[in-house]
Amino acid sequence: MKSNIIIPETIKVGFQNRDDTYTKKLAYVIYYDHKGVLRKEASWNSWRDKDIPDLSLLNVPTSGFVLNKKAGGYSSGWNHRQTYVRVYDPRDFEFEISVPNLLYILENTNSIKGKGLEGEFVYGWDGTELVLIPTSSPDYTEITQFNNILKEKKHIKGKELLMGATYKTKDNRELIYLGRYDYYGWKGEKEGKKYFFYNKDRYSYFETMKTLGDKIISVVSEDCVENYAELMDELESNSHYSPYDESKDELVDCDYEVFKSKVTNDRWGTKFYSEQGIIKVSENYPDPSFYKVSIEVPSSWGYNRDEVIYEGSLKNIYETYNPKRKNKYLSNGNIYQKDTM
Repeated sequence: MKSNIIIPETIKVGFQNRDDTYTKKLAYVIYYDHKGVLRKEASWNSWRDKDIPDLSLLNVPTSGFVLNKKAGGYSSGWNHRQTYVRVYDPRDFEFEISVPNLLYILENTNSIKGKGLEGEFVYGWDGTELVLIPTSSPDYTEITQFNNILKEKKHIKGKELLMGATYKTKDNRELIYLGRYDYYGWKGEKEGKKYFFYNKDRYSYFETMKTLGDKIISVVSEDCVENYAELMDELESNSHYSPYDESKDELVDCDYEVFKSKVTNDRWGTKFYSEQGIIKVSENYPDPSFYKVSIEVPSSWGYNRDEVIYEGSLKNIYETYNPKRKNKYLSNGNIYQKDTM
């Protein structure tokens, strides 16, 4: 279970009359977030029967939950409904959880026939989905610690950030701070300065923020990470840190073995630069011993077509056309893309 699940202090419960429930009423449970906002209030109000008084309850560890029955799991025309499991809350109402939530519960506690689920539970929200969390689960402590930080409503300011230190976001991700630099868009346009972070949860993934607001909520470690230099090297080869500079493009000879590998591994043909312009080398089907060289020429239909200008062995093509590929560079001189078209 993800540790960025919200465990609110207070929940609010609305009801509909349902004959297929043990209590004759089905509940829709929502919650007050850490800013005191009642989440999903509009859909909750449109769903509930306003003639049935709603409940406001403290979301404290509670025992006595009982698995009831399967609900949903059908498709009729445009009417589709996922499978859910109904659970009895000892405060005398029933609500629904997902099957993955049920499996997680059963991994961490027992369901005793005639007595219900063993142990205490709290309500949580994974995004917009309600989840019932056993307090005996190993994730509960981490989830609780994260929620305690959110309740403190503290956040880290930009001037407090330390280079190479690790921080936690309000959605419980860990980011390594790399500095505040000019940010360049995909077309190389400057968009002003942004804070650059490395996301530890995703390999080679840089994340930027124009302003921090309340996004950074705590310090994981003030120590500079051991691979800080490597991360900076990687950042300095990122086009958002330094834009691509077309004037630095460099055509380089393509080694024969590399040329051979590219052509033989791409049945649709591989493009190269040559003195004759851009050529495409591809199989000369159905004779696999020979290959063909083609260039694009305009057709009478308004689009380009391939025109074969040479046929022969790969070795002959290589020696005749001296194929090249392109290295692209950023404005800071670092390689951007190697061996490309």
